[in-house]
Amino acid sequence: MDAPSERRPACYTARMRGFVDLHCHWVANVDDGARSPEDGVAMLRGLYEAGFTKVVATPHMRPGMFDNDRSALLRAYSLMLPHLQDASERGVRLPEVHLSSEHFFDDVVWARLLRGEGVPYPALGDGSTEGAPSPPGLPRLRVALVEFSPQAFPLKVAERLVDLKRAGLRVVLAHPERYRPVWTDDACLDPLIDAGARLLLDIRALVGRYGRSAQSAAEKLLEEDAYDAACSDAHRVEDVAEVERAILRLETRVGPKETLRLLSEGPSAILAGG
Repeated sequence: MDAPSERRPACYTARMRGFVDLHCHWVANVDDGARSPEDGVAMLRGLYEAGFTKVVATPHMRPGMFDNDRSALLRAYSLMLPHLQDASERGVRLPEVHLSSEHFFDDVVWARLLRGEGVPYPALGDGSTEGAPSPPGLPRLRVALVEFSPQAFPLKVAERLVDLKRAGLRVVLAHPERYRPVWTDDACLDPLIDAGARLLLDIRALVGRYGRSAQSAAEKLLEEDAYDAACSDAHRVEDVAEVERAILRLETRVGPKETLRLLSEGPSAILAGG
């Protein structure tokens, strides 16, 4: 992989450090993300050079497609840590890493979340050390990343989000711009937001990664100031270059201050429970 610093556009906000990636598939051999530990390390190296100093792994929990439960994700994450440690000892600069999951919001996973059997985001303060992998372990319930089917929202989804909130768990909705109901009318997100959901932009939608409809939806939601944070949703080493282009596009559309809010302040607030 070429050094990301050699590919970066000249006016790139990510020269400033401190971006936080809430959604990335760098854990190897567990879903459709990194295919090897080496690829996972290369993804993290690229994201670090792109400005991310903290990256949360979010492998899929999607019954019938990626049959991962909490123990399987913890095991896969643990297997990656020695590779990260070895890279660090060889002088490779890596972001601080943590584990969560991308929970597919069906009946099975919703019930797991209610029972405390998901993998929510870790509750992080300000005392973490950059570049040092966090030990494997289950974060306490706070905020969970969820995704829907691209075609339709789950039945009674707002009520189900309220049930989770009553159980002490709030929801971050992954890539809302990629859902067909949002393409028709993004007001469909209002009941979810009212129920406490936060919206997470997949930044590569801004450069057409998922087609024109998703790009238009992302641009409209940005104009409406609907997003709480933005992420890479990187699955492959080559995705990093696209992430860099997307950050530049984001900066062009909303300016440096809002870019930093979406890539640093917003995700940090989510991890802090704010």
